[in-house]
Amino acid sequence: MNNFQYYTPTKVVFGRGTEEETGNLVQAYGCRKVLVHYGSGSVKRTGLLERICRSLKEAGIAYTTLGGVVPNPHLSLVYEGIELCKKEGVDFILAVGGGSAIDSAKAIGYGVANKGDVWDFYDRKRQAAACLPIGAVLTIAAAGSEMSDSSVITNEEGWIKRGYSSPYSRPRFAVMNPELTMTLPEYQTMSGCVDIMMHTMERYLNRAENMDLTDGISEHLLRTVMKHAAILLKDPENYESRAEVMWAGSLSHNGLTGCGTDGGDWASHQIEHELGGMFDVAHGAGLAAVWGSWARYVVSERPGRFAKLAVNVMGVADCGDDMQTALKGIEAMEAFYRSINMPASLKELGIDPTDAQMKEMAEKCCFWGRRTVGCIKALQAEDVYKIYQEARVGK
Repeated sequence: MNNFQYYTPTKVVFGRGTEEETGNLVQAYGCRKVLVHYGSGSVKRTGLLERICRSLKEAGIAYTTLGGVVPNPHLSLVYEGIELCKKEGVDFILAVGGGSAIDSAKAIGYGVANKGDVWDFYDRKRQAAACLPIGAVLTIAAAGSEMSDSSVITNEEGWIKRGYSSPYSRPRFAVMNPELTMTLPEYQTMSGCVDIMMHTMERYLNRAENMDLTDGISEHLLRTVMKHAAILLKDPENYESRAEVMWAGSLSHNGLTGCGTDGGDWASHQIEHELGGMFDVAHGAGLAAVWGSWARYVVSERPGRFAKLAVNVMGVADCGDDMQTALKGIEAMEAFYRSINMPASLKELGIDPTDAQMKEMAEKCCFWGRRTVGCIKALQAEDVYKIYQEARVGK
């Protein structure tokens, strides 16, 4: 195992009706004015935004609002939020929604608390020294941003999607009422389940010596999400399954499943980010579409680790040969994706990138030759391009 530090300062308020406590949670930070940042009209249609604002009023907290966050959140709205916060004297940001709203709130927080262009952080040109305090009211179980130190933003100039991680952006609190996820369409629910699983598998599939305890947590988390995704496919209003998936989403990306490892591979995420940037696909669905092709491309570098995933998570019988077992596990994972109506290829995702587009995405993924991605096998642009080629139709 590797040495590690584990720090999760986010206060979690979990369960039915917990959004009613938002005003009191914000009040504890002594802020002057809050930006309530949210996405589409769903938070309005369900009455959630009204309940949140009422809770703030009852706590005597001034606020202003900014909606319009879209999946794969845009830098232009981040810039708008930064200017609004400076104009209104905002000193706390409350994100209401899923990972996109929380990620956008974090970027706005960086932009207000630091001088210069906030995109510099995502473009790896400099590091943030601060962030406005963030709170979150979660409506989608997926990204884990409510307890993580990371965020992902899309720059419309060139449609470049980049992530940035800093402990300054970890939310101070996360309000998680599983009931708020019951209105989600099936596609978003299942895409979220894949995203949760992938955050765990990215850490699990690594090159390090690992801890039995961390592996056990990761394996059980994966099996739990798979079990309850299948239940939600038939019974989308099942509160217990919604709760299991929501809590799994937070634990999958708050660092717990990476304790004692080398941090994991993360190539699948980087490869998908370019799909999201160019084609604006749902993140979890994009991950499902490329994962099998990535796994087959790198499995020979770490067949024993893939075989362990196959046996302990996918229930594949040990064939006595790591490579054979690993390949059966990859097939089983793709079969699971399809069983919950998620894609296992770009064709199933509904996109058909041209050869030129795949080469462009591969170059962007590797920062035009300035980096490789992944640790199981360090991938250069040519490798990423081959994975996109394999993923077009899949197996």
